[in-house]
Parts: sequence; C-alpha cells; structure tokens
Amino acid sequence: MEQKRLNARIKNAMIPDEFKDARFDTYKITNDAQKTLYDAMTQYLKEFADIKDQSSNSIGFIAAFGEQRLKEIKDKTLRAKMKKIHNNFGLGKTHLQVAAAKWLMRHGYPTLVVSDVSLMEDLSASRTYDDNGIDFNKILGGVIQTPVLVWDDIGKVKTSGFRLDMYYQIINERYKTKRPIIFSSNEDLETLTEKIGDAAASKLFGMSKGRIYAVEGEDFRLKG
Repeated sequence: MEQKRLNARIKNAMIPDEFKDARFDTYKITNDAQKTLYDAMTQYLKEFADIKDQSSNSIGFIAAFGEQRLKEIKDKTLRAKMKKIHNNFGLGKTHLQVAAAKWLMRHGYPTLVVSDVSLMEDLSASRTYDDNGIDFNKILGGVIQTPVLVWDDIGKVKTSGFRLDMYYQIINERYKTKRPIIFSSNEDLETLTEKIGDAAASKLFGMSKGRIYAVEGEDFRLKG
C-alpha cells in the first residue's frame, strides 16, 4: 500500500518519463563537476529536515559561463571554443533533481517537478482559456503552494514582461512562505539575473545562499 501511495505521489509530481529511472545509485560520476553536483545534492538532503523552514533552504546548480553569454559571442569559431571550454550541458543536473524529488517524496515531503519551458508555456497558454482564469490560477497556485518545488532549467525561455512577472510572483511567494526551491540553470549568476529579473534573482539567490554551485565539464552524452 505504501509503495502504491509513493508511486501515486511520483506520478503527481510530473516527473518526465525519460527520468523515471533517475536515482542516486544510477547517477554516473565521470568528472569533477558531476562529483561536485552529487556531493552537494546528497549533503543538502541530509540537512533538509533541519533547514526546510529556514529562509535559506534551497539549492541551485548553475553554469560558470552562461548560455546567454555564449550566444552573445559574435565570432563563430570563438563561440564554439568557449562553448567547449565552459560546457554546462550533459552533467546530469536534471537526473539529480529528479532523484532528489523521489527521495523527498519517500520521506514525506510533497514535491512538484517543472521544466521552465513547459511551465511558462502552460501559464501563457492558460491565460487565453475561456474559463475565468481557473486553469491559470491552478497552475500558478500549484507551483507556489507545493511544499518543495524542483525547477529545471530556470531562465531557459526568452524573456518577456509576462514571464518576468511570473518569475517574481512564484519566487517571491515561495520566499515569503519559506518553501524550498531546488533549481538548475544553464545560465550563470549574471545572465540568470538578466533572464528572470533582478528582484526575483535576489530572492532566489538569498534562498539558496551558500548552496549555489557553478559548474562546467564534459557532456556525458558525447562520451564514447
């Protein structure tokens, strides 16, 4: 019965099918960046019960050199070189986030997993529905009120006024109620701030003070 309840919680957490088998014991460490990420997440979970109600209760995995910064390099040869040097893709950030979500649910903490692109698309689309805002408020309320939010690839979508408003509203409400956010991004501190806005970034970084890990390394998808 307990396993059935756990399976239901995992299904409701909106974990993508491609990560249904993501666990800590299936995470492969092939470089220093991956070891840093693994150690950081497992240590965070060990401390979670003690820090979950504190103002600094979150964790973030970001790039050392943001995707937006790479896109701004005009010279194609230099951009390709810098992309290889500062690669932030294929390090298993999402794998660890999903593994953490499963761990949290097994230990009784309701958790919701969202990808930035899907979340922003759903919020934008739901504004056009002829339902007096029911779907929009349901989606927005879900990401604000879930006890733990796993936010994958935050800052991925193109910036707009509406999206900046959504970033601020979600992060600010979770900040005020001390609800943790486990986030990842392919942007660095500066470019992520540009993508989600100064006010939202200030609160998100404050929530994860001392637990923001900027990493780069070889893409495991391109190995052998």
